Order: sequence, then structure tokens, then C-alpha cells
Amino acid sequence: MTEEDWEAYGFATRAVRAGQHRTSEGEQGEPIFTTSSFVFDSAAQAAARFGGEEPGNIYSRFTNPTVRTFEERLAALEGGERCVATASGMSAILSTCVALLGQGDHIVSSRSIFGTTTVLFNNYLGRFGVETTYVSLTDIEAWREAIRPETRLLFLETPSNPLTDVADIRALAELAHANNCLLIVDNCFCTPALQQPLALGADIVIHSATKYLDGQGRCIGGAVVGDAERVGKEVFGFLRTAGPTMSPFNAWVFLKGLETLRLRMQAHSDNALALARWLEAHPAVARVYYPGLASHPQHDLAALQQSGFGGVLAFDVRGGREEAWRVVDATRLLSITANLGDAKTTITHPATTTHGRLTPEQRADAGIGDGLLRIAVGLEDVADIQADLARGLDGLG
Repeated sequence: MTEEDWEAYGFATRAVRAGQHRTSEGEQGEPIFTTSSFVFDSAAQAAARFGGEEPGNIYSRFTNPTVRTFEERLAALEGGERCVATASGMSAILSTCVALLGQGDHIVSSRSIFGTTTVLFNNYLGRFGVETTYVSLTDIEAWREAIRPETRLLFLETPSNPLTDVADIRALAELAHANNCLLIVDNCFCTPALQQPLALGADIVIHSATKYLDGQGRCIGGAVVGDAERVGKEVFGFLRTAGPTMSPFNAWVFLKGLETLRLRMQAHSDNALALARWLEAHPAVARVYYPGLASHPQHDLAALQQSGFGGVLAFDVRGGREEAWRVVDATRLLSITANLGDAKTTITHPATTTHGRLTPEQRADAGIGDGLLRIAVGLEDVADIQADLARGLDGLG
């Protein structure tokens, strides 16, 4: 089916069916094409494929049927014209920036982004003359004041990592377009099951497929979703040349993850809300950060532009690093890892892991304190998650 055909179907149907093109074998499940290259019928066909005159497979660095199925399915879920799959979420961000930016260009980014993204912008894009200014995710006037004539991209994550701040995507899209900029949204925490930034005016959506798109912590991958020109030509052109390519096996795993995406995201959201309410009532917890709580400053906005509040929350333990580490080390069930989006609940101390390469000043600007813990709430019984956290929290006095 074409992209227009899939628009007539619901999200769950697209998550199971979109992008599949059966071979002559008539398979029900999507096959994995584990091949580096493809055979042509003739020299003329080879020339036509390489010259772009005829569509079709050439080389798995940039054309592979399994990867293409994943790309078409994710594009259908996000409402985009094209998707380019990459080797990781970070390579998706790198590919987008290298494809669309040049020396002297400027990025305005939320301060509340993944620490490695900040390192990419500062330490690597900066070497090539691309400057980045960081602003508060939720302060629209700060975004407005930071834009320069040379600004090309506005970049953000919403909800943010790890404090779950929520940006007004529609307002930032209007600001970006009024200044001839693109709005790029990292949709990792919500996925298209809970939030669709393109429908709110964003130009490009970034994914770490490693997280919820997979859902079981099995593979590394990323994706860029957007229009046929910028994503379909520019970002794809970079991938074809530079090769930050998703493997066919990983693409197949992500396809299986997409089939259950809506069910899993609802379950993650339900568990996270129950855990957030329990933590908010615990005397050893100073503050809980979760958009599903009425106490969250952007709760109403999140309810407006998301269909669920997601599986990630953070909370401040009373005290500092020592007390936070005691909570982490007391757990027996939770996995101590910086990854998220897994069926298994994970816990991490952002100041010394995901944001550990930032300076103390940068962490302070981003609101990452020494007592902060982040939990990606999994699919276990929520009472068991609460009991595991209580081992450490109840002992803090």
C-alpha cells in the first residue's frame, strides 16, 4: 500500500501491517534480508539503479528490504513522508545535523537534553563551526531571544531527560517557522503511540529505537522521520555516503517491537503514574518529576498534546549523592542501568551516569542535582517495584 492508503487505518493496524511487502514465498512474518549486496538482471539495470533512474535495492548500506519495512512502518506511525533508519539514536541526531547544517550555522537547543547530545553539539559540531545556544525548554521567550539570523535548527526533547519537563511543540513550531528555522523533536520518551510532533507542527522527529520502539532492550538503533526532501534526500544522502546504517536483524527486532508499541506504552504509563503517586507521598522523597501528576508544572500541556504520560519519572531523594546511591544499592529487583524503554524497570543516578560528562555548572543549569534518581518504569507488578524502592527509601529516616 502507499502512504496515503495507510492513512485510512488506525494506529494499531499500521503498527502491525504498514511497510510489509510480501515476497513470492508468501510469508506471514517479515523476512530478514541478511545480504550485503543485490544482483541485477543486466548491466543496464545496474546502471539505472546506481544512477537513480530506477528504484530498487543496490547495497545494504543504504537499501535493504527489512530496514525499509521498518522505515515505512515508523513513518506511517509518525505521520511522516519518509524515515531514515540509523545505527543508533545518536547517529540519527548526527546524520540530521551534518545533512542540514554548514559552517557558521547556529542551533538553539533545550538545556534539558540527553548529556551525550550536549557533548555532540559542543565538542564535535562546534569543531566545524556550528554553534549551539542552550535555553530553558519551557521558556518561549528565551527561545525567541536566542534565535539569530544564522539559526537553522531548534532542537528539543519532550518530555525532557530526566526531569520530564514538557515543551509546547505547537508554539515552538510557530516560532521556528516565523524565523525560517526547522523544529526537531526527539520523541524517544513518548513514541508515536503517545505523541506525534509532526501533527503539532514539528519538521523532523528523532528516535532512539533502542528504547521503547524495541521495548525489550535487545538492539541499538535510531531513526529520523520527516518530509521527502529534507529527510528523504538530505539525511538519506548522508547515510548513503557515510554509512551509519541499521542492520537488517536490528530492523526486524524493531518491527516486532512496533507491533505491541501502543499496548506497552499504555502499560508503562499506568505503572509510572501509580509509582509517581506513591513516591510523592514518601517522606524520604523531596520532589517527584512526572507529567501525569497534577503537581507537575506542565501537567495540563502534557494532557493536551500527549495521549499518555509515559514510563519515565525522576525524583529527588532528601540528602544528596550518598543517600541516592543508598537507594540504588538497596534494590534487588530493579536493574541498575542507564538504559530505558525496557520491559524491566531500570534505575540510574543521572549526575554520575547519563549526565556525568557535563560540567557541574552544566548539570546545575539543567537541574540535575546529586540527589536525583531516574526510573524507567517497566512492566512488572507496580507493587513489587514500590517494595524494591522502599528497601532503600524507608531506611533514610
